[in-house]
Amino acid sequence: MKAVILAGGRGTRISEESGTRPKPMVEIGGKPILWHIMKIYERAGITDFVILLGYKGYVIKEYFANYALHSANVRIDFANDTVQPLKSTCEPWSVTLLDTGINTMTGGRLLQAREFIGDDTFCFTYGDGVTDLDIREVIDFHGSHESKLTVTAVQPPSRYGRLAIDGNLATFKEKPAEDGGWINGGYFVADPSILDYIEGESTVFEQEPLEHLSADGQLAAYRHDGYWYGMDTLWDKIVLNGLWDNGQAPWKVWK
Repeated sequence: MKAVILAGGRGTRISEESGTRPKPMVEIGGKPILWHIMKIYERAGITDFVILLGYKGYVIKEYFANYALHSANVRIDFANDTVQPLKSTCEPWSVTLLDTGINTMTGGRLLQAREFIGDDTFCFTYGDGVTDLDIREVIDFHGSHESKLTVTAVQPPSRYGRLAIDGNLATFKEKPAEDGGWINGGYFVADPSILDYIEGESTVFEQEPLEHLSADGQLAAYRHDGYWYGMDTLWDKIVLNGLWDNGQAPWKVWK
């Protein structure tokens, strides 16, 4: 099974980082958040990736072009102008990198990947969310019903403290878990026929395609009660790095 990752957006709300690199390349614990997402998929046995590039896509290309070299001990022979990797510790991944245009919307990016997705069920997600989700459970859930698309529904923690007001008195609770609201957490499992719902490059997948799939009874939701966090701002990066540095990263589900 392939995993398709949307990695072409500008990341305008984390402009402190995205001025020089695409948001999926912002580092958590010294590794791009894209790497963390791929490790989550690898834990489920998925190692064939299609990464959809856009804004500053060359940064992602250069990262993977040199990934094996950076993951190995190296002997450099200057006299003979050779570079010999000695022992690589890189993952057994197959990575396809597709330029899908700087201004292409999420649906348009998926549409351009049609020939690389093929005819089999596939996974796809965004390049900025980490989770302790076992993707194998979503795949099994998707196979248990006839809907064309399964979305992972999550309840992220509140970014703000919550006030309960009784008359003139207030009770404060610091950043409680959301109370019942589910959002799109990505980590989709899809049949290739969902691409027929996408009109062109300007189609935002989260608008008409999802609305039409829902209206046709073809959108199912897998409820994930565990950890999920979307890196949207510089503060989110700080939060995730703090968890990683303290050995408390819930999304580190791989060995």
